[in-house]
Parts: sequence; structure tokens; C-alpha cells
Amino acid sequence: MVRKLIKSCFAIVLSVSLLLLPNSVAYSKTIFDVNQLSSGIELESNEIISYATDEYGEALKLAEKKAKVLTSIYGVTSIQYALSVNGEIVLSGQSGVYSKESDDQLTNRNMYGIGSISKVFTTTAVMQLVDQGKVDLDSPVIEYIPEFTMADSRYKEITVRMLLNHSSGLMGSSFASSMLFGDDDFSAYHNLLDTLKTQRLKANPGEFSVYCNDGFSLAELLVEKVSGLSFTEYMKKYITEPLKLNATKTALDSFDVEALSKTYKPGSKNSLPTDNLNMIGAGGMYSSAEDLCNYAQIFMNNSNTKILSKKSIDQMANPEYRNGLWAGEADSIFAYGLGWDSVKAYPFNDYGITALTKDGDTLLYHGSLIVLPYENMSMAVLTSGGASTYDQTFAQEILLAALKETGSIKEIKPYGTFDKPINETMPADLKQYEGLYAYYGSIMKIVIDEKGFLTQSDVYSPASGSRRYNYGGNGRFYSADGNEYISFVKERNGITYLYDGIYAKLPSLGQYALAGYQAQKLSDNPISDEVKSVWDKRNNKKYFMINEKYSSQLYLMNPLAVEISMLKDLEGYCLNAAIVDENTAQTTLQIPGMYGRDINDYHFYQQGKVEYLEYSGRIMISQDAILPLSTKNSFRCKIGGEGYAQWYRIDEKTASKTIKVSIPEHSSYAVYDDKNNCLNFSYVSKQSTVTLPKSGYIVFVGDAYTEFTIEYVKDAVKEKQ
Repeated sequence: MVRKLIKSCFAIVLSVSLLLLPNSVAYSKTIFDVNQLSSGIELESNEIISYATDEYGEALKLAEKKAKVLTSIYGVTSIQYALSVNGEIVLSGQSGVYSKESDDQLTNRNMYGIGSISKVFTTTAVMQLVDQGKVDLDSPVIEYIPEFTMADSRYKEITVRMLLNHSSGLMGSSFASSMLFGDDDFSAYHNLLDTLKTQRLKANPGEFSVYCNDGFSLAELLVEKVSGLSFTEYMKKYITEPLKLNATKTALDSFDVEALSKTYKPGSKNSLPTDNLNMIGAGGMYSSAEDLCNYAQIFMNNSNTKILSKKSIDQMANPEYRNGLWAGEADSIFAYGLGWDSVKAYPFNDYGITALTKDGDTLLYHGSLIVLPYENMSMAVLTSGGASTYDQTFAQEILLAALKETGSIKEIKPYGTFDKPINETMPADLKQYEGLYAYYGSIMKIVIDEKGFLTQSDVYSPASGSRRYNYGGNGRFYSADGNEYISFVKERNGITYLYDGIYAKLPSLGQYALAGYQAQKLSDNPISDEVKSVWDKRNNKKYFMINEKYSSQLYLMNPLAVEISMLKDLEGYCLNAAIVDENTAQTTLQIPGMYGRDINDYHFYQQGKVEYLEYSGRIMISQDAILPLSTKNSFRCKIGGEGYAQWYRIDEKTASKTIKVSIPEHSSYAVYDDKNNCLNFSYVSKQSTVTLPKSGYIVFVGDAYTEFTIEYVKDAVKEKQ
């Protein structure tokens, strides 16, 4: 089941999700609506450079075909893939273009950001320390990081294991100013403990597993504390050099960044600066497909790498998700181990084959690694553009073809389906499940009529329409094609969850499966008239980001405003957080799996006459404090001592005029139209001159005390930088 996110607040949350989220597209249509694809579309011609040993000729043909699909209709600029069997690369290839601006060819030596696949490397480092007796998985994290504190005494119960199996109870992703362009500023990582110090936990440690980036950032810090080395130094000394992974690096390594495949904003032909995700342990590494397959040798049944003990390899593959609240066993690409997204991944479980998987996404790069330890096989797929869900689907299809080609499986089974719905009357008591259900990205409204039809719509995106499901027996409501169903479960914790199961087809590519709790039911949160009156004044008001660094990717890729929303038919909530008092709203979401990830409490505070919003290390300023852009022929904008960005409104007095901005070192500016589209981000475009939209915003960003000079250009056309 997939949802569009409409409120800017949720767009920012999604931007963090895409970074490291193996399921980013599986849970959102914001990148590419695959349901609108035509399987009969004519494919563009894309050069494919590939090879395979004689034994894998059919797998090679299928890989080339599906690579062309990805680069033609799935928004992929380039793809690199490799298949390893018994320690040998038996298939390797690339498709698409290294760069849209040059004729340079892709090679197997090109590198890509691997996003959350970095988490398996981080887990490997921790398990090495476990093997050496320096770390105990079930000891509290504070034994290794004594400086770690939180505004919630339960943090003392968080163990090392909980960091690696996503059950720490941490809120999610503290990534302010960590997603940068060509900037290896690691301030966000170095300030992580200060950021966590003010946060609470969303659940008891160990209560359930829900995807959490901050757990792996803490694991990165733990490796540094225990080993006495920087994380980059540790990776090089104990993992990448011993395995001869010459194309596996971090932003702090010395390497030629031109080896990185170029990235692009959708619709643009101009390549972007280097993709820096400066939370290395959670998602900041680079690698190649062949390197990832060579790394995967650690986990093979016949492994002789000596990187990890057999005990540690087995512990990483343990079904950790079963330790806490979970929605039950089902076909899905998620079933957490230590570091792994799944230790029983679909569709390989249908063949009795153990599959370990890890996907990764940054805002620009995507990838997937699948390891079949008892078949001694692995496949890695990396892309510029697209999504990790596409990459994993690609990889699983090629692996199945290779297994069939060598006789390891007799046939490739048909795509998964659910049991045929039963034609029976809906029990009347199912009406009780009507209402509002929240997840990390939005709130959905569920309406169930007496005839057995369930209608689902996004509260924040009414224009996206609704989805209809028909009762099909056993408490399930099925989609028209029968490939998805919704049911409801009241768990032992007293929370009612919306369960979603889906076999999703990606036209011309393959199928993936998802199953689990997607949202939890909300009930009214009564608040006093005094508190309500304060929040009513904030309703539909925007708050703009002011503490994101001038090199941040968010200025180009995402709107940087939160719009406060109070629902008429849900009392006492701001977005999906329950209002506590006049200035605080706290999330109540406790959803295992993926849908309860990256959630926030919201805190408002006043400085003078200006109101600010703070959450997860981000600071926003009220739209009431944003002045219209000056109409003077020449004027200045100065960043204050706190380094906060300066926002201005573009109104009818400045609409459609052209300005020229002096851009000092360590600064940038960005212009947005009234639909939050970025028209110019100077850090990327290098353009000092821009024509303003009819309405929108402009922001100036830089180090403390940076001063910009802005002047209106009379001959706009010919005034160039």
C-alpha cells in the first residue's frame, strides 16, 4: 500500500526516509507511480556493457533486458550490477550513462552511494568487536558510550543489540545538515549526542523493531570509542583492505570523486555535486556492485574470509524481529536481523532458500544487496536515480534466473497471490474500525459501509483521490485486483493497527511483497479551551527551516517548510502528534516495522515577538516573521550571529523581477515558487542572477555574519554572472 505525502512537514520526514530507507518507494508514490506504467511501453536504446561466464548466459540476457527497463521507464540514469557464485564474479554489467554531459563510459569500477547498505558494514564492525570480547551485544550502550544520555531514563536500558535490530526505541533520524553536496562537514554526527540529549524514547527499549537510523549512528560512535580509531580508519584497516575492496570508501577517504557515477535532479540535464551523507554508519559509504559481492563472501556458508566468526555471522542472520511486537509471519521484503532488512526475504522463502537482504537509498543513489549464503551466491545492484525497491526486484529476478539456469531450482514460480476472497456478508462489528489512522508520513481516513466496502483516503491529500476495498471474508478487505488486502488487529498493547498485505507488481521488472502494520488508530485527545485557542492560531501556518547548512541537498530537493495542520474531526492533534500543552505536541505512534519510523515531537518557543518550532535538531521560524523582499534597487542581507538562514517573501512588488546576488564564500541562496519548486539553488547552479517567480520565497544561507548584496537588474536578459 502506497501513500502520497502532501504536507511539507511530511515531505521533510520523507527526505530523511529516502536517504537510507530500503522501502522508500514501496511506501510512497512520491518518486514514481509504477501503477501508471505500461508494460508495453517502447524502450529507449541504452548501451549495455556486460559479461557473464558461459554458465550464466540466460541470466545475462535477462539482466540486460531489465537494465534497459530501469533506464528507460523507471527514472534510472545509470545502473551497475554484479552476480557472484562461489566467490567468483560470474556476471557483471552497466547500463545507462555515467554522465549526461560527456561521452565517458560506465565501467565496473564506477562507484555509487550505497545508503543504508552501510548498516551491514557497521554491524560487521560491531560484531568484530564482539568476537574480540570487547563488546557484549546485550550490555547497555552506556557502558561503551558513557556520554550518551537522553531526556528519558529508559535510555539506560538500550543495549548494543537493540541498535542493530532497530528496537532501541529511539525516535528515528537526527540528520539535520548531514545530507550535503560536496561537503564533508561532519558536525551533525559530532553533535549527535547533544541532539539525542533532548529527546525521549517512543517505546520501551526492546519492545518492537522499527527502522531507525540513529541506532546505527550510535553504533558507529561505539566502534570509534571501543577501537580508538575513526570509523573510516576502522573500515579501511579491518574490512575493506583485508577484503581488497578498492572501490569501497567513505567521504573521509582519499579517492577520485570522478569515479562516482553522476547524479541528477529529476528533469535536469546538469549533474549535481558529490552526494555526501555524513552519517557514515547509517548510510554514508560508497562502493561498486562487484565490491559488494566480494564483501558478501563474509556471509557465505563456505566463507574463509576470517573477517567474522561463524557465531557472529549466524547472529546477524538471527530473526531478531521476533523478539518484540510484530505483525506475524508473511511474505515480505522486511524481517529484521542484525543489520539486515530481512533474513527470510521474499520470494526466496517460497523456494526454501535463505536470503539475507539490505537495501539503501540516499536522495540521489539507490542500491540493493542480496546474499544467498547456502547457495554461495550474492547479487548487488546500484543505481543513480530510481529507488532501492526497483534494484532489489531487479536483483531477485536475476538470481532466480541464475538458480534455474544451474539447476538449483527446477522452475521459477508464478508471482505470489492471496487466497481467493470469499463472497460473504461483512460482520457488522467491523464498522468499529472506521476512523483516522496515522503513520510516519500522514493520516488516512477509513470509512466502512454496511455493504462491505472500505474506502481509504489521505486526509492531507484529498486531491489524490481514494482507494476502495471490498470485504472478502476472514476480516479482510481486498483491492479490486486481489493483490492487496487490509485488515485490523487490536494488539496486546491496546493499540488498534491497520494491517496491509500486498503483492506489488512493477511492470516489466518483477514483483515485491510487503506485509505488516501500516498505521495505528487515533482517538480524540481532549485539550482545554485555553490550549486549543493557542494551537488554533497556528493552524495552517507555515514554519521555515533556518538551521540547515548552505550546502544542504534539502534546499534543492525538498520544500523547507512545515505547515501546521489541525484536523476538524480529530481533537487535540497537530499533524500526527498529540497536543500536550500550549507549546508541545508528542507523537503517539508505536508501529513496528517501517511505518513508525522517523517520528517527531514538536516544541514551540518564543524569542521576542518571533515564534519558533523545534524538532529533531531542526529549527523553524514562523511565517509571521518573514518579511517581503526589499524593493530597493540595491540592498543587503546579513546572517546573524547564530547562523540562521534569512527568508523573504516574493510578493507582487518584486514578482517577475530579476536580481543579482553577490554570493560570499561559505554561503548560498535559493528561490522557490508558490508550489515549493526550487527554481535556483546557487550552491549547485553557481548562478548569481535569477528571475523571481510571481510569488514564492527566497532564502539566504551562510556562516554567521555572512553578508549578501542584492541588486535588481534592469536588463535581466543579458546580465550574466
